[in-house]
Amino acid sequence: MKTETLARLRAARAGRQSVARVMALDGSVDAVVEDGDGPLPETVLELARAALKQNRSYDFEHEGARWFVQAFNPPLRLVVVGAVHISQPLIRMAESLGYDVTLVDPRSAFATAARFPGVTISDEWPDDALETLDVDGRTAVVTLTHDPKLDDPALHVALRSEAFYIGALGSRRTHEKRAERLAGAGFDEAAISRIHAPIGLDLGGRAPAEIALAIAAQMTEALYR
Repeated sequence: MKTETLARLRAARAGRQSVARVMALDGSVDAVVEDGDGPLPETVLELARAALKQNRSYDFEHEGARWFVQAFNPPLRLVVVGAVHISQPLIRMAESLGYDVTLVDPRSAFATAARFPGVTISDEWPDDALETLDVDGRTAVVTLTHDPKLDDPALHVALRSEAFYIGALGSRRTHEKRAERLAGAGFDEAAISRIHAPIGLDLGGRAPAEIALAIAAQMTEALYR
């Protein structure tokens, strides 16, 4: 690998930027493509975008030449707002799926190292925490406190971000009231519709671990579909 290519890949990772390395196997091209755009044939760029979306690599032929596209996405992140019972199994599942997890809850009695060993915990107010984390397109945000004073500020930041998944705990009636508050805060219907609520796929379970499984499954669906 060229020193220049390695430097660009390292810089992209440090800046949490998605890039693809595109190579013609005859050695004529070795480029780093940012966000699926660049001075390459459109067919090649389409494969670069697909590689980034699916977080995988492709070996293919274009106009008689062999090409290879390799995705370099920043690590997935999950921000969980609320140190509640559902958070414990959800965090374990997310970590097993490769997410870097941050738990946000200013209520120190709930967000403790004893309840969440080894987990990065922020005791900032949720909107401040999310602003600091700089939520991007490789980040999922889940609000679980069921308390508008904590969930709503987090949703304000998440809805202004490129988060690939936003989920909020609560019944349909709870979400209707939430949507009214968000509309009053200036968010339009398209923005509010980004929130998965009631949260998680409808798997039928009601236990905390079952709800966590439904959320993790819905996050995975949102990431790839």
